[in-house]
Amino acid sequence: MQTYDVVIIGAGVVGCMVARALSRYDLSVLLIEKEADVGAGTSSANTAIVHAGYDPMPGTLKAALNVAGNRMWDTLAAELDFAFERRGDYVVAVEPEEVPRLELLRQQGIANGVTGLAMLSGEELRRREPLVNPRACAALWASTSGICDPFAAVLAAAENAVTNGVTLMLETAFEGFHMEGRRIAGVRTSRGSLRCRWVVNAAGLYADEVMHKAGVRPDFAITPRRGEYYVLDRAQLPLRSVLFPVPTDVSKGILVTATVHGNPIVGPNARDVAGKEDRSATREGLEEVWQGAERLVPSLDPRSIIGLFAGLRAAGNARCLTPGVDYGHDFVVEIAEGVHGLVNLAGIESPGLTAAPAIAERVVELLRDAGEPLREKRSWNPIRRARPRFRDLLPEQQAELVRRDPLYGRIVCRCEMVTEGEIVAEIHAPIPARTYDALKRRTWLGTGRCQGGFDTPRVLAILARELGISPVQVTKKGPGSEFLSRPTKDTDWSGTGPERAGHRVGGG
Repeated sequence: MQTYDVVIIGAGVVGCMVARALSRYDLSVLLIEKEADVGAGTSSANTAIVHAGYDPMPGTLKAALNVAGNRMWDTLAAELDFAFERRGDYVVAVEPEEVPRLELLRQQGIANGVTGLAMLSGEELRRREPLVNPRACAALWASTSGICDPFAAVLAAAENAVTNGVTLMLETAFEGFHMEGRRIAGVRTSRGSLRCRWVVNAAGLYADEVMHKAGVRPDFAITPRRGEYYVLDRAQLPLRSVLFPVPTDVSKGILVTATVHGNPIVGPNARDVAGKEDRSATREGLEEVWQGAERLVPSLDPRSIIGLFAGLRAAGNARCLTPGVDYGHDFVVEIAEGVHGLVNLAGIESPGLTAAPAIAERVVELLRDAGEPLREKRSWNPIRRARPRFRDLLPEQQAELVRRDPLYGRIVCRCEMVTEGEIVAEIHAPIPARTYDALKRRTWLGTGRCQGGFDTPRVLAILARELGISPVQVTKKGPGSEFLSRPTKDTDWSGTGPERAGHRVGGG
């Protein structure tokens, strides 16, 4: 039976940041993920905002880790080479009665240690963001807020962890613990059993189920909260920063935001759901989202919509099943009581993306305080470099890249200018992209106006060729999501011929 010092359950942003932080030390670390790729859960469907930290209640762990995490993102993005921009955000008061709440948020932010907060008049807000509702009478400006590519951050942290010695096992579901008395001795997975001394529970929506299998917090349960979004054409809404409404007790509200990829997004709403895999978008929910967005930007045109999606959050109001007991809205970051060897990271909803690098450092501190000898590796390298993105290069850089590898001269996704060279590079990266969605998240193919209508057959052919598999084995997001059902005739699936459409579309 394979033995590790630490097993991390869940390769979302928190699990991958923890893996990277632990890769700095002389430890054998295993990161397991039940999906076919890292960052395939909550980390793949969110608002992509690095929050300033004025929302969380002062004195909470959430507030402390939000602000600490926010300060880490410039260094993080520089070391790991992913997109992050401090664009700032505005909390917009449309009605005069909302203005006192802005001042309350400002005072909360000051108490939390947030800098760069300022109250603006409606006139100043409209000067900065002309598309905002003309009725807006005031706004809270937070200069330290930012936008990022959340999946790129997850992937970059995971790749850096792997190149520094962490083992990653995808399509590996956690099933239970091996216990020796009240001490964790290992884990059972869908791919066999493993021995370890520590388990880090970063299982997101399933973090409650993991802790229950260790007999910890039996009355703690996470409520999945679904948020629905629209994606807009980049040419239709010239927005620079992030527009929030005045928040409610349930969520930060339906916002309108720029993204690092150029496509504005609007959303999310916040609806508690029963199923932890229920990412369905609903007519009612999307109508709610659009109405909320129009309150901030009345000129929104539904003809600019090019896509929609829904994501799930491990709601921070994780309910307690014991009447009269409330765990509140705070993060759970702890070494579990009553059992030795378990670190719980639970209820990590917004601002979980922002706080993730600070949560990872907190895990290191918890292990050190528990007596774990953490010896730094001399060979540890914090730097990871992304593969070239063709459309972002200067013309002379593009020409040089094509000269070195002609595959970069073949455009596969016209909308986003993604080349075959980029696709092949990601398939053979330190964490290989082995599904269509994995390539989509890494290269942004299929996200433009045609939503993959042009590129999909060519991408399937390239995946089949590079992975050495039949086209009918190529999946959207892992087993059970195959695109094709069977061949209809002999076909050249080399990825270069025009006749690659000779397979019948099946599921996926």
